[in-house]
Amino acid sequence: MENKEPIIEFQQVDLSFGSTKVLNKIDLALDAGKFYTLLGPSGSGKSTILKLISGQLQADSGEILFEGQRINHLPAEKRRVNTVFQNYALFPNMNVFDNVAFGPKLKGLGKDEIRHKVETMLSLVKLADFSDREINELSGGQQQRVAIARALANDPEVLLLDEPLSALDYKLRKDMQQELRTIQKRLGITFVFVTHDQEEALAMSDWIFVMNDGVIQQNGTPEDIYDEPINHFVADFIGESNIVKGIMKSDYLVHFVGKDFINVDAGMRPEERVEVVIRPEDLDLTTIENGKLVVTIEDQSFRGDFYEITAQDDDGNQWQIQATNSATIGERVGLTFDPEDIHIMRFNESENDFDARLERYEE
Repeated sequence: MENKEPIIEFQQVDLSFGSTKVLNKIDLALDAGKFYTLLGPSGSGKSTILKLISGQLQADSGEILFEGQRINHLPAEKRRVNTVFQNYALFPNMNVFDNVAFGPKLKGLGKDEIRHKVETMLSLVKLADFSDREINELSGGQQQRVAIARALANDPEVLLLDEPLSALDYKLRKDMQQELRTIQKRLGITFVFVTHDQEEALAMSDWIFVMNDGVIQQNGTPEDIYDEPINHFVADFIGESNIVKGIMKSDYLVHFVGKDFINVDAGMRPEERVEVVIRPEDLDLTTIENGKLVVTIEDQSFRGDFYEITAQDDDGNQWQIQATNSATIGERVGLTFDPEDIHIMRFNESENDFDARLERYEE
């Protein structure tokens, strides 16, 4: 069976702005036809990776490959990628049709071919009846759709999206998340999406790269990233997490908050100090007698489909709980959870160290 090259590959890519290290030995491989997300806080390096792919920046060292060919110094206009920017970057002096037709016209396509392509792209983004509209007559969501149609009209093999939904209101943003996913599946091209919104990344992506301080902290499916964070940063950044210190007594047995608990993690040293993660939705309120932990309810707020509850145990640890039933502030209650709800992390473990540990344990 033929082993296809990744459509984009970074090999030990470094980039600095003056004395500031922006990217540190980045390795990544993107397969054709998938929806990838670069997720991280501001300044983590995610948009810089897009600019290296598009040719707006050049790496200090390392290799950037497109379908196996080195493109480090390939001019931006010769790269088979297009970018949708946060501010859309539409031409205000052109109507919708001419904005979308801009790229095909530059390529010298015939009028009939251009019209067919523009109509196809506008239909794809559900703006078939808007071709004669002026840009300033469109809402923010409609402008964003025009920007996507314009980028896709150039027939890119990779579409880069740099926080294109950040200016939209919550409802429209949710709708456009689904629209982008539908467009990507329909076209079957590679999307590389940048966001700092964890919920957005989890909802849209086939594969996520979590970044911080110019380093890929972890990469994997949304389920991997959420259920198996490898370090404190990932666990804290992706969703809500309860993180407490513990001691790994042995494989499948961890000690925290004064008790031993059976869990499903292994491969660490006996008596190793670790961090224990339990997601708020995995904690259930119960009676003190039936609880694995006992806490005092401190605060709660109604979130529509659940109550967000804050509690504290006798050791001073704060616990976030998502419950379908309300609690009473000041009440002492029990918390219960299953062994598979306990996730164990080594302190500041890198992804390479995590993978190596698992390989050693499996051997």
